[in-house]
Amino acid sequence: MKFTTREARIEDLETLLEFEQGVINFERPFDPTLKEEKINYYDIEAMIAAKDVFVVVAINCNEIVGSGYARIENGKPYLKHKKYAYLGFMFVKENSRGKGVNKMVVDALNEWIIAHGIDEVRLDVYVDNPGAIRAYEKAGFKGHLLNMRMSLKDNNRK
Repeated sequence: MKFTTREARIEDLETLLEFEQGVINFERPFDPTLKEEKINYYDIEAMIAAKDVFVVVAINCNEIVGSGYARIENGKPYLKHKKYAYLGFMFVKENSRGKGVNKMVVDALNEWIIAHGIDEVRLDVYVDNPGAIRAYEKAGFKGHLLNMRMSLKDNNRK
């Protein structure tokens, strides 16, 4: 199998919308705060057109098998970096997982990020998702901050 990456195009939208639902369905067990009905995380069409967002697809034999995006964000005034890139929409079709596709997507995103003069990259991953954590560690990420939550509605406080 020979995987390549390229910038997403509007004609990829149908596949990318399917990938978005794949991401959401995969994440539902990790996030009890997600609504039960069909939801969307992204406006993928707008992301493809945006100047501060770079959407990448991974291709194998003319089939899109993976995706991801980098979005340029403003850093907080108290941080060293004025801007950073936030990664999301990381998805690899099941039959292509474990073959380095995620790292290839991250590498393509990193090239775009560097070309924009940015050297800080962030992403979010569910703490109960060790497979994703390992994949991001292989791509060079390290744990940084743990976002915690609780529901006062579900919490039996005594």
